[in-house]
Amino acid sequence: MPRKILVTSALPYANGSIHLGHLVEYIQTDIWVRFQNMRGHSCLYCCADDTHGTPIMLRAEKEGITPEQLIDRVWHEHKRDFDGFHIQFDNYYSTNSAETRHYADTIYTRLRDAGLIEVRAIEQFYDPVKAMFLPDRFIKGECPKCHAKDQYGDSCESCGAAYQPTDLIDPYSAVSGAAPVRKQSDHYFFKLSDPRCADFLKGWIVPPQVQAEAANKLNEWLSGGLSDWDISRDAPYFGFEIPDENGNPTGKYYYVWLDAPIGYMGSFRNYCDRHGLNFDDYWKPDSEAEVYHFIGKDILYFHALFWPADCTTPASARPPACSATAS
Repeated sequence: MPRKILVTSALPYANGSIHLGHLVEYIQTDIWVRFQNMRGHSCLYCCADDTHGTPIMLRAEKEGITPEQLIDRVWHEHKRDFDGFHIQFDNYYSTNSAETRHYADTIYTRLRDAGLIEVRAIEQFYDPVKAMFLPDRFIKGECPKCHAKDQYGDSCESCGAAYQPTDLIDPYSAVSGAAPVRKQSDHYFFKLSDPRCADFLKGWIVPPQVQAEAANKLNEWLSGGLSDWDISRDAPYFGFEIPDENGNPTGKYYYVWLDAPIGYMGSFRNYCDRHGLNFDDYWKPDSEAEVYHFIGKDILYFHALFWPADCTTPASARPPACSATAS
């Protein structure tokens, strides 16, 4: 019987060019999609540029252009390179879209209404030279777990540990090189430590939702206890502003890893609107459709813990068979 399948690849960041490491993943995905279609299934392949965050803002500032001008130029460069390698997306889009914003706000609002969002004051690193709070990837230092040098502020590329930037040993600003100072700011947290999230994930982190090897790693993280996830960032920031209960701006922005996976939904919604398909036929829990994410091992934490846990509330739109496939 023909299957209805939606496939995505990890979104390339709009702060640099496509390289061969990227292409391995997209070529693998493209081959799998072609194979499924040759078998008579309906298999769609949607992707997008990942366009938000401080790196985009800083690069645009350095080049003397707006972030929108930068991501538009990079989108065309990425699309040219993908076309040159005959990678056939059904839709190649951008996370800086009305569709992605709609689903980001929808998921966030449902999580908030379910009591899974909490606002709390935190100490954050602040660059006294650039006069800005530093995002995780612009703070570097020694990993508090394995003590590897020059690791980023959110996770260690050596041992795979995730942590808070303030846990780093001897931190420094990757923007100015200055030693950051600590300042307080109110941030929005997704309560990943809530038992509802852990209970859902324990049942979800099993094949076929994830590969057996990935399930083993994910269960290590799960058994160690999950920490609440900081999903907001302070201005200046290029991204979507978080709305309050009345839909008014809060002055806080969604962390790029919150809206980046939602970009899969945004890209597919754009495709549906242009081709007369029903979005809910693929993304509602009672749908017979299958959703597959082809990703690298280094982003397994975000795709197979944060992303499915974001959608644990009954009102949320969650793919019925969402498989995180690490390439």
